[in-house]
Amino acid sequence: MNKTLLFAFIFIQSFIDAQFSERSLSSEQWQFKNTKDHTWLPAKVPGTVHLDLMQNRIIPDPFKDENEKKVQWIENEDWEYRTVFKVSSQELENRNIDLVFHGLDTFSEIYINGKKVATTDNMFRTWEIPVKTYLKAGDNIVQVKFTSAVQAGKERAKKVPFTMPESPRSFVRKAQYQFGWDWGPRLVTAGIWKDVHLNFWNQARLKQVRIEQKSLTKQKAELNIRAEIIAEKPGDYILNVNHRSQKAALKQGLNVVVLPYRINHPKLWQPNGWGKPDMYELSVILKQGSATVDEHFQKVGLRTVELVQEKDEQGISFYFKVNGNPVYIKGTNWIPADSFSPRITKEKYQKLIRDCKEAHMNMVRVWGGGIYEDDEFYKACDENGILVWQDFMFAGSFYPADELFQKNVEAEVKDQVERLQNHPSLALWCGNNEVDEAIVNWGYQKQFKYSGEDSVQVWKDYRKIFHEVIPNAIKKYAASDKTIYWPSSPSIGWGHKESLTEGDSHYWGVWWGEQPFEVYNEKVGRFMSEYGFQGMPTIETTRSMFSVKPDLSLDNAVIKAHEKHARGWEIINTYMARDYKIPADFIQYNYVSQLLQARGMQVAIEAHRRARPDNMGTLYWQLNDCWPVVSWSSVDYLGNWKALHYQVKRSFENQVILPEEKDDVLNFYVINDELKTFENVSMDFDILTLNGEKKGSARTADTKNLGPNGVLKLDPFSLEEIIGDADRNEIFLHVMLKDAKNHVITERNYFFSKPKDLKLVKPNVRIKNISPTEIEVSTDALAKDVYLMGDTHFSDNFFDLLPHTSKKIMLSKPLEQIQVMTLWDTMH
Repeated sequence: MNKTLLFAFIFIQSFIDAQFSERSLSSEQWQFKNTKDHTWLPAKVPGTVHLDLMQNRIIPDPFKDENEKKVQWIENEDWEYRTVFKVSSQELENRNIDLVFHGLDTFSEIYINGKKVATTDNMFRTWEIPVKTYLKAGDNIVQVKFTSAVQAGKERAKKVPFTMPESPRSFVRKAQYQFGWDWGPRLVTAGIWKDVHLNFWNQARLKQVRIEQKSLTKQKAELNIRAEIIAEKPGDYILNVNHRSQKAALKQGLNVVVLPYRINHPKLWQPNGWGKPDMYELSVILKQGSATVDEHFQKVGLRTVELVQEKDEQGISFYFKVNGNPVYIKGTNWIPADSFSPRITKEKYQKLIRDCKEAHMNMVRVWGGGIYEDDEFYKACDENGILVWQDFMFAGSFYPADELFQKNVEAEVKDQVERLQNHPSLALWCGNNEVDEAIVNWGYQKQFKYSGEDSVQVWKDYRKIFHEVIPNAIKKYAASDKTIYWPSSPSIGWGHKESLTEGDSHYWGVWWGEQPFEVYNEKVGRFMSEYGFQGMPTIETTRSMFSVKPDLSLDNAVIKAHEKHARGWEIINTYMARDYKIPADFIQYNYVSQLLQARGMQVAIEAHRRARPDNMGTLYWQLNDCWPVVSWSSVDYLGNWKALHYQVKRSFENQVILPEEKDDVLNFYVINDELKTFENVSMDFDILTLNGEKKGSARTADTKNLGPNGVLKLDPFSLEEIIGDADRNEIFLHVMLKDAKNHVITERNYFFSKPKDLKLVKPNVRIKNISPTEIEVSTDALAKDVYLMGDTHFSDNFFDLLPHTSKKIMLSKPLEQIQVMTLWDTMH
């Protein structure tokens, strides 16, 4: 071999030795079985045992018919997974080989070639296991033996001297919603639910990269790129960030290298409605000499987020400042988008977050009974300007605080904080969902006959986990000392007056308390982080509940099985009778149930927005579903927008007119959420009959400036001067906000009666095809709540169409036929 070839060989070999490499084991041929059985069956990783049993036709689809009942046995069984993978002699030459499970659900023992190498007890942790000494050249076997989480939870429950509510789920660190909720099935899973990798490395590797934002001004952003590096032995290295280098003399073991990094004239990451969510790409490369040892790519968004709590005349404020400006939060609550989370695709994450953006939202609350979502979820939020309120995964129960549980929780917090902290969308960490409220308000102590000592222990355990373990772990592992932590949501239960004067509020007087929608006008807190009302999913999704062509009826056992609230139908009917005529026809009932849900949430959202700045946030329950179900969602399981989501899009517009009828006076509030001014605005309104006759009009006397990021109250009108001797069931207002050039900024309709009392005239609704994906809808009389039906997404739906007007609608895909329904059809 000549000298040139010898040098090239040595260089290439040294590069291979230095380079960190990752190899997926998820794509290997996996098998699974019940530990009682001898026959191995094909499995998919990532996956769950339920999905594998379905794939092998051992169980029916639990989402269809009443099949959920037929699969409950699965949760009590133990399951085993295995695969055979090859390791080459060259791969074995690496000095370090780590087996990494990014998610194991939940209690398992891991074996390599028959030798146990690790045990796991937390669905939310990453398990990294050094395995070089267990591997051999050629075929290797990895086995994962899962113990029933239900049985493991029951064993842990026996160690507590009193009955814990929701036992055994509160004893196991896995997705709590899998044990059943009032919108979801009981499907307690097991399996390898995230990717599996083999990592090969030699001299050193990047363990973690944290982006620390030290200061941010219009002129510059000062960052620290904090790299945690594990070195096998001491040596001289170079840390390179976007071609800016720093030498690092590493010691054996864990090292921390900090490289200052400046961005001049930075573009800010802005929440939806304020501008672009600008981000910068950072390339972090660890080198030894000229050889790349490891590399990490990261997008960073530059922004500041503060939670402001100050005493005022109303109590204590609760609002977010983003980039120095108070932001009115408009958004929703997120639950896992499938009962079997491994099948939530990147496309589904992206689609649901785009649905939020399109509906003018700027925040999503990740509810504490689900999962810490996939990286794709947070990436989508980053890209669309959607802030994330992130709960830790504790919900609606009591939790233990023994030493083992504390250590497990701290490790979980570490893994998740380190994984998610670089996302600019991440605004707040919250300790739990409704655990404080469960202890104080839900009567469990009385139900289970706790002693005084038992009740004291519950509070001690609560404070240990949510006021010590979690916040201390955040301080230890978070990139910024300004990371916001909020112990529990809500901070005070909805039955207490303080819940409306401080902290965040979950108001459930509507639905759970069966109070009328109008009570939303009175029960307005400082930040409304939960409230909601149920509505049926679309007809398409309702049909998907069946394995055969369905008989659509409210008496159908399958449809009943897909309503998880014990009194759901009864409550819906009670509210429907108040505001609508209850249809006998199923399709019409489905339609009206959606209108009812949208109407309730419109009342709530508008009450919250009118109360600005005392109220500075509204997050309705809930955005999405985990299966086909009657629920509080605005987007059903198949991704279809219900009437609620179309209404949310209207109610969350950045400029809105919000009428308020009170004490025989009609007040008008105008909201502007954008950071710009509208000068010399005025309000016009026409008084119209339902068949289109104009009875009168009016205009505010003076023009006013609508300032940025605020609320403007316009001159009120007495109901007497508007209605006069007219029948309030036969007229409505069409209200318009105009600028100095008479351009309409925003408009809306206001009705003086409940829908059931309106004396509607039969509208002649016509549809004209403009192109394969665009139609024009017109009417001769008021068409109330126009419902366009067809297997496509309509750019608008469930809308009012004024007499003698038309509206253009875009379709996501062409349709040969579109059916139309209006509220008039349900009343005649």
